[in-house]
Amino acid sequence: MPKRAFRYAVVDAFTDEPFKGNSAAVCLLEDGGGGDGGDGAGGEPLDETWMQAVAAEFNTPITAFLVRSDSSGAGAGAGAGADDAAVAPQFRIRWFTPVRESELCGHGTLAAAHYLIASGIVECDAVEFVSKSGRLTAKKIVQSKDASTLYPSAQHTCSKFLVELDFPVIPVVKCSSAEMVSLPETLNGASIINQLQTVSAFSDLIFEVSSREEVDNVCPNIEELVQCPGRGVAITGPAREGSSCDFVTRFFSPKYGINEDPVCASVHCSLAPYWGKKLGKQNMTAFMASSRSGTLYLQWDEQAQRVRIRGEAVTVMVGTLLA
Repeated sequence: MPKRAFRYAVVDAFTDEPFKGNSAAVCLLEDGGGGDGGDGAGGEPLDETWMQAVAAEFNTPITAFLVRSDSSGAGAGAGAGADDAAVAPQFRIRWFTPVRESELCGHGTLAAAHYLIASGIVECDAVEFVSKSGRLTAKKIVQSKDASTLYPSAQHTCSKFLVELDFPVIPVVKCSSAEMVSLPETLNGASIINQLQTVSAFSDLIFEVSSREEVDNVCPNIEELVQCPGRGVAITGPAREGSSCDFVTRFFSPKYGINEDPVCASVHCSLAPYWGKKLGKQNMTAFMASSRSGTLYLQWDEQAQRVRIRGEAVTVMVGTLLA
């Protein structure tokens, strides 16, 4: 029986350098139809078991599977402008880590949008994704002098572009004394300012510490981290005085097969409003202090309860996937 062939790319998100930022594989299941998550044309549906096996084979923090929607171009979803809504093609998207499906992934969504736009697969500057977490929009942003006043550390040439994700705010609440989690080895003596929990289907723990140095000095103990409730643990603190960023974070998700997530965008749906209130800012620059590192440019819209997350990306590999 002949095999079906699908295009894929490996994209490093939230960086302008190869092999930095956060890596995602993007699999385009072109001409798919039916099913939730992707059928291949001319064959049996590509089920979750197959997608999970592909994600394990890529072994990147996330593998995003895309299927062009039958209603492609019908609208760009919540948070997008009227012009985008009129032209944006629509794709269904699912995200898999090497060990399980993820409910939401920002860097995988940015990588998918970058690949679709940069490769010319879509011929416009906006894409809508339909996911299990709702409708998400992404659009191409060319850095301008006006835009650089919002994000002073983002210095881009005309040949580069950013992708802007439009995500819903994920609220946080302070942990009660009964909900407090102790991570003595992981926190490595850090001073905890606040311990928070996100209010979402997957739920993250967030520890605010007092300095950038304490974020850098975190020593993840996986046995401690896997005992925590929810998806993962973020440890965040203020940037150094005079830094080009506003706050720094590291994120750990061993339950999802990712001991340290190099750049986690989705947790910034909570961090942007949290730090925005603390700093009195709507526009912020966030830095992920992993060994690969990455920069996110954030805009918190309190009235609309949206977070717009901007970042660059680099395609480092393209190929063909056989099924």
